[in-house]
Amino acid sequence: MSSTQFKFRAVAARQAPGAHVLTFAAKATDILATCEISRAGRSESGKLFGFQRPQIAGHIQEIQDYLQKREAVLPNAVVVGFLGGTKIKDLGSGVVEISISTAGGKPGYVVDGQQRLTALAKTARDDFEVFVSCVVCDSEEELRRQFILINNTRPLPKSLIYELLPEVKALPKRLTSRALAAKLVELLNYRQQSSFYGLISMHTNPGGAIKDTSLQKVIMNSADSGAIRDHADAPTRMEFGYELLSNFYAAVAQVFPKDWHEQTPRTSRLVHGAGVVSMGYVMETLYSRTGSIAIEDFVEGLRPLVKNSAWTSGAWTFVDGTVTKWDEVENTPRQIQRLALHLVGRVKKAGVLKQHSARGKAR
Repeated sequence: MSSTQFKFRAVAARQAPGAHVLTFAAKATDILATCEISRAGRSESGKLFGFQRPQIAGHIQEIQDYLQKREAVLPNAVVVGFLGGTKIKDLGSGVVEISISTAGGKPGYVVDGQQRLTALAKTARDDFEVFVSCVVCDSEEELRRQFILINNTRPLPKSLIYELLPEVKALPKRLTSRALAAKLVELLNYRQQSSFYGLISMHTNPGGAIKDTSLQKVIMNSADSGAIRDHADAPTRMEFGYELLSNFYAAVAQVFPKDWHEQTPRTSRLVHGAGVVSMGYVMETLYSRTGSIAIEDFVEGLRPLVKNSAWTSGAWTFVDGTVTKWDEVENTPRQIQRLALHLVGRVKKAGVLKQHSARGKAR
C-alpha cells in the first residue's frame, strides 16, 4: 500500500438504494491521513466553509488522559464522509474492500468524533484502533446534511448520566468527582434515615423538590476544598459525607420548618438551587469552627440566620447594599456567591459577638 493509497476491509449496511454506508477499524494516523477536520468559517467574501466547531482543549486532554491507560476502550465510532477518491469492491456476504486515494488530496471529512480522534492521535498509540463509520457522499450538501443529522440528535439527560456514574470505574477526573457526588446524593435520597429521603429530584425520582445537581455542587465543593476533602483518604469518607449533609440539612429543616417542608423551588428559595448551594457554604463555615457534624451544633450555628433570611417572602439586603426580592434570587454563580457571602457573613458575625459576650461574662 503506497503513501497515497489506503485499503480497509469493511462491513456494508443495506440502506437507501445506491448509498454506500460502511464500518471498518483503523488507526488515528490512517484516518487523519485520509480525512480532514474541516472547521466552520467564512471566506473573505463571506461564503461559509467547513462545519466543525473549534477544538475543546480540556475535553481533548481528558480523553487523552483516559486513552493513556492500558485498559482504555473506545467503542463509539468516528463518523466520516467521503467526497470522491474512493473505490468499493464487493467481497460477498456484506463485506467490501474500500480503497481510498489521497493523490488529489484528502477526500474524506470528519463528521463526528473530532475530539476523540485528536486525542487519540496525541497519545501516539500505534496499537489502538477505533471503528470508523463512513458514508460516501455525492455532494458537499449531502456531507453537510449528514453532519447536521448526526449532531442534532437529542443527548442523554444529564441526570441519567450522573446516576449511572457511581457504577462505573476508570473515569476521567472530572467525572470521578461527579461520581462521588452522585453516589452521596443517591444515599441521601434513598436511605430512610436520611433527612433528604425522597426529596431529591433525580431521573429515577422526578417528583423530588430539590435538584440532584444542586446537592452535587455542594458535595463537589466540599470534596474539593472543604470537610469531605479532610476525609479524602479515610475509608469512612462516604459515610462521613452522608452524615455531614444529612445532619446539616436536618438542622436547616429544624431552624426553617416553614421554608423547608412541603415547599418547591418556586415557593421557597431554601429548596431552590441558589439556597441549597449557598447553605452548603454555611455548612463548611460551621464545621470549620466546631469540627462537629452533630445536628444540635448545626442548629445553634444556624439560628442567627432566622432574622436575616427571606426564603419565602420579603427581600434580601446583601452586603453590597443591594436589595433583592426573595423570589428574584436566581440559580446563577453570581447570585449564589452574593447569597452565600450574606449568609456566611451573618454566621461569622454572630460567632464573633458570642465570643465577645462570653469574654465579658468571664470578667
